[in-house]
Amino acid sequence: MSEADARAPRAPVVEAVMSHREILFVIFGLMAGMFLSALDQTIVGTSIRTIGDDLNGLSQQAWVTTAYLIVSTISTPIYGKLSDIFGRRPLFIFAIVVFIIGSILATFSTSMLQLAAFRAIQGLGAGGLMSMPLAIMGDILAPRERAKYQGYFLAVFGISSVIGPLVGGLFAGAEEILGIAGWRWVFLINVPIGLVALIIVLRFLHIPKQPRHSVRIDWWGAAFVIMALVPLLLVAEQGREWGWGSAISIACYVIGGLGIIAFVIAETLMKDDALIPLKLFRSSTFSMATVIGVFVGFGMFGAMMTIPLYLQLVLGSTPTQSGLEMLPMILGLMIASIASGQIIARTGRYRIFPILGTALLAGGFFWLTKLEYDRSYWFMAGAMLLVGLGLGQLMQTLTIASQNSVGLRDMGVATSSSTFFRQIGGTLGTAVLLSLLFTVLPTNIQASLADDDTLTSALDAALDPDVANDPANAAIMEQIYAPIVTGVTDATTAQIEDGLAQAEDAATQAVADQVAAGEIPASAQDAATEQAVAQAQAEAAAQIKEEIPVAQIADDGTVTLDFSDDDARAAFVASVAPTLEDQFAESSEDSSGDSGTLDDTSFLTGADPRLTKPFLVAFNDSTVTVYWVAMWVVIVAFILTLFFRTPPLRDKSALQEAADDAAMMAQRAANETGALVEPVAVTTGSLRTITLEDDPPLTRRDLRGQ
Repeated sequence: MSEADARAPRAPVVEAVMSHREILFVIFGLMAGMFLSALDQTIVGTSIRTIGDDLNGLSQQAWVTTAYLIVSTISTPIYGKLSDIFGRRPLFIFAIVVFIIGSILATFSTSMLQLAAFRAIQGLGAGGLMSMPLAIMGDILAPRERAKYQGYFLAVFGISSVIGPLVGGLFAGAEEILGIAGWRWVFLINVPIGLVALIIVLRFLHIPKQPRHSVRIDWWGAAFVIMALVPLLLVAEQGREWGWGSAISIACYVIGGLGIIAFVIAETLMKDDALIPLKLFRSSTFSMATVIGVFVGFGMFGAMMTIPLYLQLVLGSTPTQSGLEMLPMILGLMIASIASGQIIARTGRYRIFPILGTALLAGGFFWLTKLEYDRSYWFMAGAMLLVGLGLGQLMQTLTIASQNSVGLRDMGVATSSSTFFRQIGGTLGTAVLLSLLFTVLPTNIQASLADDDTLTSALDAALDPDVANDPANAAIMEQIYAPIVTGVTDATTAQIEDGLAQAEDAATQAVADQVAAGEIPASAQDAATEQAVAQAQAEAAAQIKEEIPVAQIADDGTVTLDFSDDDARAAFVASVAPTLEDQFAESSEDSSGDSGTLDDTSFLTGADPRLTKPFLVAFNDSTVTVYWVAMWVVIVAFILTLFFRTPPLRDKSALQEAADDAAMMAQRAANETGALVEPVAVTTGSLRTITLEDDPPLTRRDLRGQ
């Protein structure tokens, strides 16, 4: 070997940017922030009805959810872009502080609209709490290792999903805690948790700094994304109430469409500095992961919204119980995520997981289409486990695929864009599926009441004095069955009275005819008429009693209906049921299905099962329709995954790659300039980037001799 060969340039040896211990500390800080946001969502969802009742604004409850959703969705890509420019840590700290401030303000709300405004402030913080941890993990972990660590985050999600409903139910059910109304602690509890999270983040979240590559902020992009999304999200949340073809809905469509066009133009002009750089979509991996994420978000949020509703309405679970009953889904999600993460870390390949995930998710929805209102909880638990196993293989792999397709410069915006589009899909899924649910529900209620067995059982219970007068049935009787019972009894009473009147008229006319024929003296007409009428009414009453056993006719002709006898009541129900069935089958609109009835389902709580059955059957059938739609949407995602190109995951984190690039550039510069001293990188914070071999640098003479 020649001397020149011995002194040939060697690749620089670069130390790990962060040690395993430092990575665990950072993840500890990230989990604290994510726990804050995840816990808040589950607690508020459990308590919202109590909050609405206390603030006398239950009808405005949707605005509380909508305000939070809109601001958190819009702020997600903004956080991603700003963190690429100014760093992840300050943006994450800012998000926690804003969330704490919003929680304090929400605690002291005096109206639902005021609460909605303060929830919007919380949403501004939540946008960073959910997107920044994923971006930071993209920085410090190699894609192959990232999946392994994400099990920790899903554990946080699972824990918050379990204890959230418990804590929310506890607060909502308490009159006062330390002199403050119980439901206000739903928001106040965020303050100590948020402060703990802030301390942990300040103490442990130290990420090696990178040089700023751009200071241009895409203000136009931010403005146009707000212009595009606010009206579209508003109509998605409120369209069912406004009417999808109403003037205000059409205005939202137009403004949102113009906003989308303006946003695309602005992003094209801003190029690399765009809020969501369009160059990201040149990567087929990123584009396909984004599209699949929209479909998965559609199905995921549809399931997350409808399953707890089903558990509470059909199975009769309390909000707290329904939270615990979601455990199979959380368990499946955690098992699938941890298992797939370990496999990805060992092999670096993940193409199979989106395929398996969408297949299992579609299978779970297909299982749910077999629901019947009297199925046990365990049937649904099996479906939830399947859905969880599917989601666990999708949530992390799609994000990893997006991150793997970009470098450190675009890591934040790629991560936030992935989260952003999944949220858009989730919002669309929630709006479409809930709208579908409540659109078909009135029709299904009519169809259920048109069923002979269902109607006969419900009507018999509604006419039973013991059932009707039970305080537990007061609400359902007043809202649903009182109009039906009143209509039936009034029609029956009128029919009986009409029959008696006809008998009286016939008797009176018969006497008058006899008087006219000279058979009865005119002077005896009144007495004869009275006697004939009494006899006719007695005969008519006997015939009516035989035909309508519940009829009671007093001597003075007063008609009442007595439903205390079971056999008489059953005979009466059998006689009127066919007429009612025809009415329900033919009617396109019924008092059972008006919007006022469907907005508040508390009348079902504790009511007689025979009275609630028509609505439980109808809600079951409506939910099955929703699951059919969700299944076909996920099947589309499954088909797309078959064409999903997934390059092998990189072995180095984005920060490590940046450090390696810096080392190579330094070595190249040293070789080209003939530096007398080998380049060494300066350590900043926890960044130990570049160390080179101790060989002396090559001189110009050495280079010329090669």
